[in-house]
Amino acid sequence: MTRPAAAVIRRGDMPRISRAGGAETTRMVTPECGAGAFLNGFTEIPPNGAIPLHHHNCEESVLIVAGRAVVESGGSVFDADTGDVVWQPEGVPHRFINPSETGTLLIFWTYSSVDATRTLAETNETRPILAESG
Repeated sequence: MTRPAAAVIRRGDMPRISRAGGAETTRMVTPECGAGAFLNGFTEIPPNGAIPLHHHNCEESVLIVAGRAVVESGGSVFDADTGDVVWQPEGVPHRFINPSETGTLLIFWTYSSVDATRTLAETNETRPILAESG
């Protein structure tokens, strides 16, 4: 079996995917570049925006790259600032809220599986992360 070469993925070269709450996601490391164990990418949440409450079929790590987030997770609410990392266990409903009136919240997420799914709490609809398109 031939191993894929390392890849440099430039955020500006990747398609942006529109999401609920005005958020936009850019997938970075996916099986398209050779990843076999995880997915990652960026999501921008506009001022006063939020992504819907949801959960995943795997663990997730989220780095707050820019801005401040209000994180709702498993019924608790807490703040996360630039440079903080939020870990989400599999199956725990969560969401990120941008409380800023003016600034964009930028997060960098990593799922522990290339087969990661997102299940929306409101509808119980489940879709593979990689099925979302821009």
